[in-house]
Amino acid sequence: MRLILIRHGETPSNVAGALDTAVPGAPLTPLGHRQAAAIPPVLTVEPITAVYASPLIRTQLTAAPLAAARGLDVVVSDGLEEIAAGQLEMKTDHASVATYAHTVAAWIAGDLSASMPGGSDGHGFFERYAAAVGAITSDHADDATVVAFSHGAAIRTFAARHGGPSEARLLNTGAVVLEGSPYRGWVVTRWSRDPLGGAHLADPLAHDVTGDPDPA
Repeated sequence: MRLILIRHGETPSNVAGALDTAVPGAPLTPLGHRQAAAIPPVLTVEPITAVYASPLIRTQLTAAPLAAARGLDVVVSDGLEEIAAGQLEMKTDHASVATYAHTVAAWIAGDLSASMPGGSDGHGFFERYAAAVGAITSDHADDATVVAFSHGAAIRTFAARHGGPSEARLLNTGAVVLEGSPYRGWVVTRWSRDPLGGAHLADPLAHDVTGDPDPA
């Protein structure tokens, strides 16, 4: 099975550098909509069985063009949300952003006891995200391709546990491809850092604090 995890398109919070992780979250910017619209042509060769998105508005808006192009519904799935910022929610200051980034980095490095201020530790995150991935893939055939629209820090952290690079960026509408199953395990086979529609769709002026392992 192929699982394609795609980060949502750009939001005003990505531009401002805000730790926006709670439901419902910000919508897409005009660039975010263009990023979303550029995804379907890139994936024309993929035999996509289903399209999923987290409960946040930005993932559902990003998923909509692909789902429409394939005649599929966007299935909203709990558990695919961003790593919750807890007490740091909507903060933009350097100290808060650094605390968030360092906590995520600790989980990627294997220290799951580290806790986000007012939020989960690494054990809680991996249990939640792995359960969500299992739920959206377990009902599909072994040769199926499933797409899930999720979030920068969450995708980076989950993928790092399955062979992905530990310090790689994931820009808006960047993607990670994993192969395997919830029973046999997953292996990262491709990491597309740039937007799926091309690097020209990246915003060099955005202060992206969840897609970058070192946003400072």
